[in-house]
Amino acid sequence: MEQKERLRYLTEEFIKDSADYKDMQVPEKPAEQRQVLRSLMNIRIPRPMSSHVLKVQDAYLKEHSIQNGIVTMEDIPVLRTAGNAGISVWQGDITRLAADAIVNAANSQMLGCFVPMHTCIDNPILN
Repeated sequence: MEQKERLRYLTEEFIKDSADYKDMQVPEKPAEQRQVLRSLMNIRIPRPMSSHVLKVQDAYLKEHSIQNGIVTMEDIPVLRTAGNAGISVWQGDITRLAADAIVNAANSQMLGCFVPMHTCIDNPILN
């Protein structure tokens, strides 16, 4: 499956999965599909999803990361060292970081924002 096909498939699946947006039409333009997918991913309450959708999602996000370029720790200069630890500062798109986790300022339920396309920090993470 090509990246364009993954995007369309995921957009269709996330629309079907959404109670509030299940009647929405899939936009034709890929940029609009990405916007809809991003919004629906951000507002979806955590719950099980089909393993096939998850596999396609993983492939889509992996390819998206490769296309955007991945930043590793070796790419970020160490500004100061203290013992065995170093301090580095990097400014950029956090979704490009090769990291095991991104810590997000969440609400009291430890969930992100549920407002589509809101400018809070968790929405850009899925951009």
